[in-house]
Amino acid sequence: MKPQDVMVALKLLNPDAPQGYALLGQSVGLSASETHACVRRLVESRLVEPDSRRVNREALLRFLVNGVPYAFPAALQASTRGVPTAWAAPVLSHRLVANEPPPVWPDPEGTVRGQAVKPLYPSAVAAAGRDPQFYDLLALVDVLRLGRARERKMAEEELAKRLKEAGE
Repeated sequence: MKPQDVMVALKLLNPDAPQGYALLGQSVGLSASETHACVRRLVESRLVEPDSRRVNREALLRFLVNGVPYAFPAALQASTRGVPTAWAAPVLSHRLVANEPPPVWPDPEGTVRGQAVKPLYPSAVAAAGRDPQFYDLLALVDVLRLGRARERKMAEEELAKRLKEAGE
């Protein structure tokens, strides 16, 4: 598994996700061939069904909660301007009050000053800017990569809710 595989799996949760590899890749900032490789790895990992490209939501949630923090860890870095992520993103910011500078994906066009967090994959920031639902999912994954137990539990609950809704 690679970090971009997680992005593609999250994008495939959306029933309106592009069907072709070129368009799907464009939506997450990957080439068609890299997107095809991502889907192949997701199928091999049993996170996506081979014929329908339907996401195994239960397995994906388990992987996000129990695998991603160890396979793709993140750490707060130097202060920079960027896009809020993790608990500072809109998806959780209304539920948590933090006294420290917020985590942000570095972006010169960003509107918030905070502590830099390397995104899951370099194209994640631009892809999140084009799709608010995708942004929420990536920010929740960042909570799993960065957060303490309380924040991680909130992110897990929110991800479970969103994955369930994606299947309905």
